[in-house]
Amino acid sequence: MATVRLPGGGRPSAAPEGGGGGRSRRPSGQGGLAALLLLPAAVVVFGIIVYPILRTVLISFFDVDSAVATSTPFVGIRNFTDIIGNSDFWSTMGRTLYFTVLSTSLELLLGLGLALLMNAPLRMRWLFRAIVVLPWALPTVVNGAMWRGVLNAQYGSLNALLTQLHLIPDYRSWLGTPTSALNMLVVADVWKTTPLVAFFLLTGLQSVPREIHESARVDGAGPVRAFWSITAPLLIPSVSVVLILRTIEAFKVFDLVYILTGGGPANGTQTIAYFTYVQAFSDQRFGYGSALADVIVVCILVLSAVYLRALRRNEMSLM
Repeated sequence: MATVRLPGGGRPSAAPEGGGGGRSRRPSGQGGLAALLLLPAAVVVFGIIVYPILRTVLISFFDVDSAVATSTPFVGIRNFTDIIGNSDFWSTMGRTLYFTVLSTSLELLLGLGLALLMNAPLRMRWLFRAIVVLPWALPTVVNGAMWRGVLNAQYGSLNALLTQLHLIPDYRSWLGTPTSALNMLVVADVWKTTPLVAFFLLTGLQSVPREIHESARVDGAGPVRAFWSITAPLLIPSVSVVLILRTIEAFKVFDLVYILTGGGPANGTQTIAYFTYVQAFSDQRFGYGSALADVIVVCILVLSAVYLRALRRNEMSLM
């Protein structure tokens, strides 16, 4: 340590060597070590996420009709203008929005009911929670195959149950018409994903202080009034997160459509993700399919921005 002598004969004080006003300096090489440790993760992110996105954007400006095409002429924005002028694209977007809004709304309502039940002081609550999580634990492929059996027109258990209860006179082909098949697709998605929504909302319910409910009970507020006045406003952040996640996932649903309906009948259950798959891989219009993928990314970014802006406004209003 260097000694600093004060003018006028004052007592000396110790100062760190090298100056710097007493501020500690980062050891040499620490920044390089941090960059070296982050390099593998950066390479993986670039290889799995960044490069495919950039490659997709690049291909969308070319006419790539086959994986072994010898010439790929540059077409500019023609693929995007073809999308805008394609009536099949707009009908597919309409079905996708219908599926997204209906499934997300039902999952939110049913998930809230399940969350309230799981949060109630019931006996064997742990067993009820374990049963609730089972549909979400099943892989999507298994879920789709199971619902294909349930909805089968000849031996499906749904037809057997409804006919025995005399709710329908005869067996019905639930996947035989576009409207019915699309609604059954919503049912299968809601059955699988509602438990996830319920556990998200259960976490929000458990974060509400019990003292607030006890004070409301002392003031004479009933369960319904306490829920709408106390619980519901405090659940808004959890509900916003659920809406963001489920809207994005429902908008880009593919695997359930592929397993359960294959986009039929008469393309009546084609969502935008499945429509992109058909155009890019079945029809081998890779340039057009890449442009569709770009449209999906833009739509998801817009939806996320809208939800995040609404969430931020809500947080500002609660401050």
